[in-house]
Amino acid sequence: SRTNIGGTALLLDILANRSHKVQKVVLASSRSIYGEGAYDCPVCGRVFPKSRTAAELSSEMWELRCPKCGLPVKCVATAEDCPASPASIYAATKLSQEHLVGVGSALGIATVILRFQNVYGEGQSLKNPYTGILSIFSNRIRLGKTVFLFEDGKESRDFVHVSDVANAVCLATETTDADGKTLNVGSGVPTSVSLVARCLSKSLGFVQEPVVSGDYRLGDIRHCYADLTRIQAALNFVPTVGLEDGMDRFARWVKTQPVEQDQLDLANQQLVDRGLMSPRDSFPC
Repeated sequence: SRTNIGGTALLLDILANRSHKVQKVVLASSRSIYGEGAYDCPVCGRVFPKSRTAAELSSEMWELRCPKCGLPVKCVATAEDCPASPASIYAATKLSQEHLVGVGSALGIATVILRFQNVYGEGQSLKNPYTGILSIFSNRIRLGKTVFLFEDGKESRDFVHVSDVANAVCLATETTDADGKTLNVGSGVPTSVSLVARCLSKSLGFVQEPVVSGDYRLGDIRHCYADLTRIQAALNFVPTVGLEDGMDRFARWVKTQPVEQDQLDLANQQLVDRGLMSPRDSFPC
């Protein structure tokens, strides 16, 4: 919060009260502000379920149901007008950033808010277990450890390669077509975590099947992927790096890096201690 909220507020204060040449602010926001995102109910139509409860997760009720009638729902692409429903402190700070940056127009500065999906690629941190599942998976695979999947492994995300994200930022910076807009940046494709684990193992040259743990973390979303209609219309943005190509590129880079100490067990224990993760012992060394 100190960086996301305090840093953004400080930047805007400087822009408001000091001489500068800044003409535009592009915010790297996050899909996390959506929470679960958009789903379709066969009876109620488009709905936006809240996060799953501890009782639901402990009963292994992984898939969401309609918040109105209780029927099973199907995940659909989440558009930018989806109601914000942050399910973590991080998500709340990203939404606060968006609100702060939104006052940029009052300062005479153009603003663009880009909501990144699950960004991965060469150069990401391999040391921090909180930076994404690909860092976690790649370290465990190279150490010969089992890759464990939360829930049933069928939860899905929108994985977008960093080069596509960089392209979106350049487009938003170099043109005025996105000024004042909030836009999703992703691949527009939902991919299960189990498929990502298998694809990464193959790219790294290992034959290893991930193991479903049945563990869960409070606040984790079940499914979400981006509706890219608006960014395609505003910036002619089309992602160019598919999952297999992106994994191969990521794996080639990973192989040039030192194998980092696996800190997943410690990170998981911290979540258990805080009551944010199921208290099971599914992550042996």
